[in-house]
Amino acid sequence: MESKFHSYSRFAYFQGSWVSITGTVEGLSPGKHGLHIHEFGDFSRGCSSTGPHYNPFGNDHGGPEDENSHLGDLGNILVHINGLAKIQMVSHRLTIYGEHGILGRTLAITEFEDDLGRGGHDYSKTTGNSGNKVICSMIGVAREEYFPERGHLTSLD
Repeated sequence: MESKFHSYSRFAYFQGSWVSITGTVEGLSPGKHGLHIHEFGDFSRGCSSTGPHYNPFGNDHGGPEDENSHLGDLGNILVHINGLAKIQMVSHRLTIYGEHGILGRTLAITEFEDDLGRGGHDYSKTTGNSGNKVICSMIGVAREEYFPERGHLTSLD
């Protein structure tokens, strides 16, 4: 069965400074959808085996700029009426490599908006009450020359 979703994302690490996350998603319903990094790059049971949000410091769920939040809390993406979304963000908290690196983990998009830990729901402080994961992809290493046609989708311009 072919997926109804298509996505492409790129992580660029600027050592000692920041991680850039850029990409595109198509096929989701219009509106906001949560974006998270999950602990494992394990797809043995689909998205359900990727584990919880990446949270090496044991913090509550929150927004990407909140001091008390999971490292994997990236906020929301906005899907337009045509089903397309562009991911374009910078994190000064993430690193690709090292003790708390994200390489080999999962980037996931959820079915609903993430309340950033502020919703007052039972799940607000753990998942942002953003529902099930609908798109999951492992954060890995790829040669740039394999994707030259996608460079315009991930520029910081």
